[in-house]
Order: sequence, then structure tokens, then C-alpha cells
Amino acid sequence: MRALFYERFGEAPKIASLPDPEPTPGGVVISVKATGLCRSDWHGWMGHDSDIHLPHVPGHEFAGVISAVGKNVMRFKVGDRVTVPFVSGCGHCQECRSGNQQVCETQFQPGFTHWGSFAEYVAICRMR
Repeated sequence: MRALFYERFGEAPKIASLPDPEPTPGGVVISVKATGLCRSDWHGWMGHDSDIHLPHVPGHEFAGVISAVGKNVMRFKVGDRVTVPFVSGCGHCQECRSGNQQVCETQFQPGFTHWGSFAEYVAICRMR
């Protein structure tokens, strides 16, 4: 896949071909159709977020179409149109079940804790 990524904080990002992501058993791969750019991406690029490990593909505001599903995914299928919240919870803990996914202890954030949407595809870790 083609993606924008950086290898060092604050240095010019590059566009290159990177390996296509594969879905985890409980995850999906999304074909990115639209993505946004915001100040959070700048903070990540400057090294202000300790969750980012290099090299890194930023981007967390996006919409797309599911292109692959993991073997344990039950509620989503290839072809579904989706968007992803900035903070994604596990969906199983007490915080998530009470509607407070933003404080889930195992939350993930595409574009920060995982590679993001400045690419043709993005893998989302946990979905049911």
C-alpha cells in the first residue's frame, strides 16, 4: 500500500509503498476513502505523544470500506462502510459497557497507538 510515514519526529514525512496490513482475529482492515488532518497529527509528528513508535503512519480522522475481516469478527463484513472514533475501546470491560470507551484501559487510537489513515489501508485491532 502507499502511505505517508515518518521515521523521525519533526523531519519531513515520506510517501512509499509499505506492507498491506492483515486483520487480527478480532480486527478488520479498512480501505481508506477519506481522511482528515488536524493539530493532533502535528503533535504526534513533533513527538509530543509517547504512544507513537517510529516508523509511524499518522492519521486518525477517516472513513472507508471494510476490505478484510478477522476470523472472530461477527458484526462487520467486507463492503461495510465505516468510520472509527478517535479513541476506540475494547468493548468488553465495565467502562466500555457503560458507554465510557474513552477511559478504557486497553483503548487504541489509530494514528497514535497504531498506524493510521494516511495510507490506502488501516488495520483496526478489536471489533466484534
